[in-house]
Amino acid sequence: MKRIYFDHSGTTPVDKSVIKEMADTLEMLWGNASSVHSFGREARAKLEDSREIIAKFLRCKPDEIYFTSGGTEADNLALLGLAEKSRDKKNHLITSAIEHHAVLDTAEYLHENGRKVTFLNVDLHGLVDPDDVKNAITSDTFLVSIHHVNNEIGTVEPIQEIGAVCREAGVLFHTDAVQSFGKLPLDVEQMNIDLLSLSGHKIYGPKGVGALYMRRGIKIAPRSHGGGQEQRIRTGTENLPAIAGLAKAVQICQEEMQNEAVRIAALRDQLHQGLKERISDFRLNGHPEKRLPGLLNLSFPGLEGESLLLSMDLEGIAVSSGSACSSGSLDPSHVLLAIGLDRETAQSTIRFSLGRSNDSEDIERTIEVVPPIVNRLRAMAPQWAK
Repeated sequence: MKRIYFDHSGTTPVDKSVIKEMADTLEMLWGNASSVHSFGREARAKLEDSREIIAKFLRCKPDEIYFTSGGTEADNLALLGLAEKSRDKKNHLITSAIEHHAVLDTAEYLHENGRKVTFLNVDLHGLVDPDDVKNAITSDTFLVSIHHVNNEIGTVEPIQEIGAVCREAGVLFHTDAVQSFGKLPLDVEQMNIDLLSLSGHKIYGPKGVGALYMRRGIKIAPRSHGGGQEQRIRTGTENLPAIAGLAKAVQICQEEMQNEAVRIAALRDQLHQGLKERISDFRLNGHPEKRLPGLLNLSFPGLEGESLLLSMDLEGIAVSSGSACSSGSLDPSHVLLAIGLDRETAQSTIRFSLGRSNDSEDIERTIEVVPPIVNRLRAMAPQWAK
């Protein structure tokens, strides 16, 4: 039985070219990039080449890229670093109610420690209204943080417009682009972005590496102290093999992103249409048009999403019931509740997130497998049967 992987928004398989790049770096460029001898200089050259590749993708300057251990650290560095730096000047943070927990929990931590935090509501598709951002900004606001793409429902936020609002008000704008980086075009200047978080393992790169883009001239308080690496913002010896792997993954995305987006969106629509023809009464969550190409979030009233997930897994099809970072939680998704779903519907939801490994054969098999499982689970639910 062929195993089918539909959880690319959770993590992606590492591309073979990325693995080779990392192995070559481990074997041949093992010097410390901070050392001044030839071994160190060779490692430093690789480090700066990698920084330049990522900067080119974002259309920014290489010295505006700071390597981190991933998206979560980048988010924390942005929010906590700016909060600390602005402590005696400004005290107000604006974010949305449907952010990834890397931002949401950090915002709640700041609130618990005396900062003012505004959590903006979203519409039924998960969109943040730029006017709500404008109305929430005060003279005390030090940062607005709104993600580019929601990791659960795939809605693409109007960050260019939100960034313009922030730019006009003189407030810094941060976006968590972990779900969009490498999948959608990004231009930090055109999109009015001051800080941006990204991660490697969502784009067929390694886990444990990411980066924070921070526009030149912005000052934040570092979260670690020591050797002075990454312009003293994120000190510690750089994980060069992972960074080289991230850069290689970005190069592949640069070459394949446009064609892959079209191909994967077609597969997503094929899956959605096929399930609609065979299953009654389910709903699409997220914006019907402004969404990530490969993400399909569906609620199936009358059953538990976890039961559907496990039944599909027995058939060799891997999906998720929400964010990988929230797995194990019995609470309904905060994202689904924020867009207006009741608790029962929210808990009947699964997420298909497609990627490079998927093809039409995967879609056809899934269309055949899922409807009988849904019917069986619903038949076991007394309330649905009535």
